[in-house]
Amino acid sequence: MKEEAKLTVGGKTYKLPVITGSEGERAIDISKLRKETGLVTLDPGFVNTANCRSNITFVDGEKGILRYRGIPVEQLAEHSSFVETAYLLINGKLPTQKQLNRFSILLNDNSLVHEDMRAFFQNFPRAAHPMGILSSMVNALRAFYPEIPERSDEEEVDITMTRLLSKVRTMAAMSYKIFKGHSLVYPRADFSYPANFLNMMFDSPVKPYTIDEDLVKALNVFWILHADHEQNCSTASVRLVGSARVNLYAAISAGICALWGPLHGGANQAVVQMLNDIHEGGGKLTPFIARAKDKNDPFRLMGFGHRVYKTFDPRGLVMKKICDRVLKKLALEDPLLDIAQRLEEVAIKDEYFVDHDLYPNIDFYSGILLRAMGIPVPMFTVMFAIGRLPGWISQWKESMDNPKWKLERPRQIYIGEKKKDYVPIAER
Repeated sequence: MKEEAKLTVGGKTYKLPVITGSEGERAIDISKLRKETGLVTLDPGFVNTANCRSNITFVDGEKGILRYRGIPVEQLAEHSSFVETAYLLINGKLPTQKQLNRFSILLNDNSLVHEDMRAFFQNFPRAAHPMGILSSMVNALRAFYPEIPERSDEEEVDITMTRLLSKVRTMAAMSYKIFKGHSLVYPRADFSYPANFLNMMFDSPVKPYTIDEDLVKALNVFWILHADHEQNCSTASVRLVGSARVNLYAAISAGICALWGPLHGGANQAVVQMLNDIHEGGGKLTPFIARAKDKNDPFRLMGFGHRVYKTFDPRGLVMKKICDRVLKKLALEDPLLDIAQRLEEVAIKDEYFVDHDLYPNIDFYSGILLRAMGIPVPMFTVMFAIGRLPGWISQWKESMDNPKWKLERPRQIYIGEKKKDYVPIAER
């Protein structure tokens, strides 16, 4: 017997199906509520609303669990590569060695960006944020790589997905080089996905870049941990825009714009800005911690707490290990990194932060890691976008393949003025 919830309104009772997910999550299906009752639900921020059924990513915020296609993210960070994780998310299963080799070759084959796109990059104002540039350029890719009628829809989607994964990395490094006024560095077939990115970012004719495998591993883990995170703001944006049956480039461009926000992808950049504020304030932590505890002060310690996780962020625990390893190896003398380590020590022991579940999250450690690796602060959110790309693609693909697809169109509760007559301008 199927479980049902009962809703009583105006003396009449309605039965609503209860849906149970594979991990025991339960939801009340209200898809026919308005049709049967004339009512809609009001849920600001969609904090209690599931917008889809998905078999991609599972998150349990109370237990600190994150799994991609059933595999714990900790295992993927330890044993997998970003390319393999991307294949897993997009295709639903881990690849065989032959499949992984083919996927890697396709990524290399599609890594070059059309030379005419360089003019687009160079015409952006120097002060333009890299996320704005990246969003625009991803949208422009459709014009440079239109659909080929001779190919099947499935083949076209596969090529488009691979093209995006490969070219976004190249475009990100290209935008940085153009911003610096340096000559472009092209991708190399003998480098892995993350090694290629680091080389395109930092290699130059006067100072050749030496690949450090520990930094390659760190970047691999960084991107794996960011690859997907259920129905967050940017992923929901990709699905919403994609529901209008737009092309993948346009949907991903929308996701990039959503990720740009300081409360989402820009959080790791905000962490470094906060550390800089503390440094400029003399490096003393006490005033800032006191402000964070003051209910009347809007100040927040960036990188602490999470909307979903009510315990340690599982990604943060993995990122901390990588971060500590990189900091130890590089032995950098950086006052901001010193402040970050002191702040972490205080926060994880402070009763207020523990009682309010304000544990260091992935943004706290990722901001420190990227700074230690030499990634400029304006590029932080771009790094997040590269990592999140496989998740966006897999979510878009899942929604497109859904036979019960619907154009997403949220309702509202109107609270404006009631009907009134138009007043001619001479009488106002």
